[in-house]
Amino acid sequence: MFDTVVIATDGSESAARSVETAVDFARRFEAEVHALYVIDTDEIENSPAEIREDLATAIESAGDDALAFAEDEAGGATELVTAVREGDPHTEITTYADAVDADVIAMGTRGRDGDHAFLLGSVAEAVVHSAQQPVLTVRQLEDAEPA
Repeated sequence: MFDTVVIATDGSESAARSVETAVDFARRFEAEVHALYVIDTDEIENSPAEIREDLATAIESAGDDALAFAEDEAGGATELVTAVREGDPHTEITTYADAVDADVIAMGTRGRDGDHAFLLGSVAEAVVHSAQQPVLTVRQLEDAEPA
């Protein structure tokens, strides 16, 4: 039923929780896992020129850390493929999922304050609306919530 799971990770707390959830999900179905990190090229290009190189290095380092976390979480119990893409995050996530014939995409959401507390982050929302596959969104827990 589920042979391939794509986990879109950005290294955030909600993404870490989605990695944990998706790896557990993949183990139950003995599915292959693809952990994907997307370097948002617009974020780099729209930054001031004097910090652009440092920002690019920091973003790449964050990607390495996020993918290493996914590898650690998988712990060899399930097949894991890591990938880095550059471009618009939601486009790259859906394109990658299509390319590997994913059965589901898993990703974290960003919490919002006030009246908008239940909204998805902009990337997660765009993926939910444009992906051909089901999208498993995992929200970040508040400090007081049990895991």
